[in-house]
Amino acid sequence: MSDTRAATDEAESAHTIPPQPAAMLQARFEKHFTSRQRDFLLNVDFEVPPGFTILFGASGAGKTTVLDCLAGLTTPDSGFISLGERTLFDSARRTNMPTAHRRAGYVLQGLALFPHMTVEQNVGYGLAHLPRDDRSKRVTSLLDAFRISHLTRRRARNISGGESQRVALARTLVTDPDFLLMDEPLAALDAPTKARIIEDLREWNRTHGIPILYVTHSREEVFALGERVIVLDGGRVLAQGTPHEVLNAPHMETVAQLAGFENIFDAVVEAVRPERGTMTCRIPGEAGGILLETPLVRGGVGSMLRIGIRAGDILLAITPPTGLSARNVIPGRIHSLEQRDVIVSAQVRCRAVIEVHLTLAARDALDLTPGKEVWLVIKTHSCHLMQR
Repeated sequence: MSDTRAATDEAESAHTIPPQPAAMLQARFEKHFTSRQRDFLLNVDFEVPPGFTILFGASGAGKTTVLDCLAGLTTPDSGFISLGERTLFDSARRTNMPTAHRRAGYVLQGLALFPHMTVEQNVGYGLAHLPRDDRSKRVTSLLDAFRISHLTRRRARNISGGESQRVALARTLVTDPDFLLMDEPLAALDAPTKARIIEDLREWNRTHGIPILYVTHSREEVFALGERVIVLDGGRVLAQGTPHEVLNAPHMETVAQLAGFENIFDAVVEAVRPERGTMTCRIPGEAGGILLETPLVRGGVGSMLRIGIRAGDILLAITPPTGLSARNVIPGRIHSLEQRDVIVSAQVRCRAVIEVHLTLAARDALDLTPGKEVWLVIKTHSCHLMQR
């Protein structure tokens, strides 16, 4: 098997099983791992329609194991995996289609192209079973699709990281896989290079329409790449849907943490105003805590929930603001300031400690220093309510 672990690289299998029409990839399975360091149960149930689906989660969540099970490199303990009408795995029927017959493309972050081969030879590596003319047409088509035709004669050792990623993708897709698995293959690339490669992959898939499952732990990639997102944590699927549904409006604290909500507070509902579509919640803290107006959700006065607020959604003023549509204005003092690359993280003490993100220019313009009096401005719909 090649470094991309494409399940279609065996000439005999690729010749025997023709490409299938685009279909839904469905999976529901368990896999249990036991070691001295860790006892881990992967228990998942999800669907991957044609197009981009992001598998999102922290390191150790089980993302790579999910891909390995789909590709047939790891065998689940129980459950089933299907692609349209084809059953890839079914423990009840003792069906376990060999990896090479599943017609899965699998691209990893570590590409390991054959350095002594040319780009053309690398891309055509899995097509030895085809007649020369057919092989040449397929290779040329993929070289053009991923904008690397000018590298045809160049050795793989002499091309850049972005070019290597394009070659690896072309080598996987030239075999016409029925679904594609991508395990953070673009993580090492800069944002512009990554965006161009993804757009070329999208363009290729407009014609082929196969399910693509793309693993990442980057929230930015979820919104940039995904049509759907599956959130995985501790071996379980916590949420799935559109990126906006799942990450912009999370219903669980774990999802909120993964999605980048720096401020998560326990809260109690103090008042409900259905006619306004809002309610008032109290965050416990010094001197009675903080009152926040939030969107209306189910639950009456006295209900306990959690409120998530992104640090970048909070405005900071050095004089009491007036004439605002935002309903929450909270006085406090700068407790600490920490520069993180081009972002400044301010910890503001205001009966509770709230994190606020600012630009370097904003910090300097406002002359922010520890101890300075400030006011936080938080819109009602920047307060995301979650189960407790």
